[in-house]
Amino acid sequence: METRVTNSTREVIISDNGPVVLIGERINPSGNKRLAESLRKGDWEVVRNMALAQVQAGADIIDVNISTFGVDDVALLPQVVQVVMDTVPVPLCIDSDNPAVLEAALKVYKGKPLINSVSGEKNSLERVLPLVREYGAAVVGLTQDDEGPPREAGRRVSIAHKLVAQAESVGIPREDIVIDCLAFAVGADTSAGPEVIRAISQVRDELGVNQTLGASNVSFGLPDRETLNNAFTALAIGAGVTCLITNAAKSRPTVVAVDLLMGRDKFARRYVEAYRQRQ
Repeated sequence: METRVTNSTREVIISDNGPVVLIGERINPSGNKRLAESLRKGDWEVVRNMALAQVQAGADIIDVNISTFGVDDVALLPQVVQVVMDTVPVPLCIDSDNPAVLEAALKVYKGKPLINSVSGEKNSLERVLPLVREYGAAVVGLTQDDEGPPREAGRRVSIAHKLVAQAESVGIPREDIVIDCLAFAVGADTSAGPEVIRAISQVRDELGVNQTLGASNVSFGLPDRETLNNAFTALAIGAGVTCLITNAAKSRPTVVAVDLLMGRDKFARRYVEAYRQRQ
């Protein structure tokens, strides 16, 4: 199954047959005081530099999240989306849980973006899915509902089915739904890793949709996070994840290695090119 995300000049295809797509996560003021302050001031230099650095590191899509204290998200997100569109040649993932903010950004976006995100919560389904349909976007579906984030694989899979069914019922094709089975910290719950891997595998087998993941969540609170993140990334891709919301600079070496080992990199061209770039 192919999920197509575009800007005015480029198309990125997310599929289980091609290389894993990297969605650069760095434009997010959570935990980044410098970015948060620059957004409040309307200073776009930090945003531009972050976008450029991620593309240079290998990001195929840039996630844009500007939610922080002291800003008007409805006014600000369209401005930042325009700045990033003008700065880098790759499509965008528009990241907000506020439908009004999403719509404001969708109105200025040129192409078919990925929306991050809709959940299985009733309010989210009713308010976000119509926007996805109206603007012809693709959307990340989070496997959480009104009962909260599930820990066990079975509930994740059940919510994924619900998300796909609801989207299709309002005219959104299955290929435009990217499921996120949600990774949790293994330091707090050692079953968190196996449960999400099991859920990813079941969603792949039962629904056939593309899947994403914020892989770095798994290592929260533990030392040497990069080693854990990279190991988990390899497991998640093997189970069915086809795009990752990640820091491309840190994760790309592992991702291109996994692509090669899974037969998605003819003659190891991408692997060798990525190695040369790092040198």
